[in-house]
Amino acid sequence: MTKKEIDDRFKKFGTVSFTAISKVNDFIGYLEKGKVMATKCKKCGMVFFPPRADCCSCLSCDMEWKEVAGEGVLLTFSKLQYGPVGFENDLPYTIGVAQFNEVKVFGRMSKELPDDAINIGMKVKVLPVQLPNGNISYEFQKA
Repeated sequence: MTKKEIDDRFKKFGTVSFTAISKVNDFIGYLEKGKVMATKCKKCGMVFFPPRADCCSCLSCDMEWKEVAGEGVLLTFSKLQYGPVGFENDLPYTIGVAQFNEVKVFGRMSKELPDDAINIGMKVKVLPVQLPNGNISYEFQKA
């Protein structure tokens, strides 16, 4: 009997990883290759970010990867003064939601952006970033 290998790449995601195993572990592989990816349901066309393995609209599990690329538009943002457990040392930081064609992406704004440079409607791009703890994530930068 051979031992089944566990795909635990997701433990490398983010400042604090709350799970090591996910059906969408390939998300981490794409980040490591410099790509931020969403998933798209092949049956009904719904696009998901963060990526999902199953469609909540039609319940299909027939998904494909779709790159989140180009310019997006910042829809909203908030500067956090209090953070959840594990993020206390990162405070303060700014999070936002940006529209990239057919998908909305939630994420952190780059710490390189001064507060007065962040505004609703600004053009942003989303890029993978290597974190000091050796993990990987993504962030919004000015386009």
